[in-house]
Amino acid sequence: MLPSDVTGSPETSRAPSAGTTTRRRSAGWSLLGSELAVLFRRRRTWVMLLALALIPVLVAVAVRISSAGSSGRGPAFIDQISQNGLFVALVALTICIPLFLPLTVGVVAGDTIAGEANLGTLRYLLVSPVGRARLLLVKFVAAMAFCLAAAVVVVLAGVLIGAALFPVGPVTLLSGDTIGIGEAALRALLIAGYVTVSLLGLTAIGLFISTLTDIPVGAMAATVVISIVSQVLDSLPQLDALHPWLFSHYWLDFADLLRQPVEWSSFGTNALLQLAYVAVFGALAYGRFASKDVLS
Repeated sequence: MLPSDVTGSPETSRAPSAGTTTRRRSAGWSLLGSELAVLFRRRRTWVMLLALALIPVLVAVAVRISSAGSSGRGPAFIDQISQNGLFVALVALTICIPLFLPLTVGVVAGDTIAGEANLGTLRYLLVSPVGRARLLLVKFVAAMAFCLAAAVVVVLAGVLIGAALFPVGPVTLLSGDTIGIGEAALRALLIAGYVTVSLLGLTAIGLFISTLTDIPVGAMAATVVISIVSQVLDSLPQLDALHPWLFSHYWLDFADLLRQPVEWSSFGTNALLQLAYVAVFGALAYGRFASKDVLS
């Protein structure tokens, strides 16, 4: 009997069967569902989301009990809160974007691979027919889902507490046009989408750093520090040429979505920049993870 009668031709042995491909795809979706379930069942995740939800509450209560009135100081849109409670969400996002959102995203992204290695479960995940590339993709998608949940929580908490403590009505946009409450709510969700896209580059950086270590706290801290460094560099006028390439440069440009018609240029530029970071650091993460000896 020829060896090919036992093992098959080289072409046949290399090409995965349709059944194998289907099983891998099914395993990938199953792993994504399991990853999302684990992420959103963790007490840590809900504590972080609750902390984010408290920020618009604190903003609204502070404005409500303040007797100083409008002073022109503070975050953007804060002077409009007492006239329209919907602006609480915008003020809360302005406060959360520089620090609180990157902090929570850094915790989730830094824990993606390093957390599994630290718990000793990473090698068991790789036993399944998912593959390392698909495992990285599942981890990134789950972290991206957290970014969306975090942004939506801030917006919804802001809208609800704003409606409870202040009058709510038509919103005057930056262009001077007035829109109804329904369209204003849609604009708020659109801004949440903008913030989610803005955090994708940082998420990819955190994923890459998470492949470099088995200590999740180190990966989390490094991701947050990189976020702070990027914003510090973006604040230095001497580095103007570098600013458009920093992943944090367009984080606060969601105000362009409050014009009539909507100004999409900053959204598109921001999305392209974040996708470039995802491509670069996603490739680096795969290059590191694909050659990494998984012992835990």
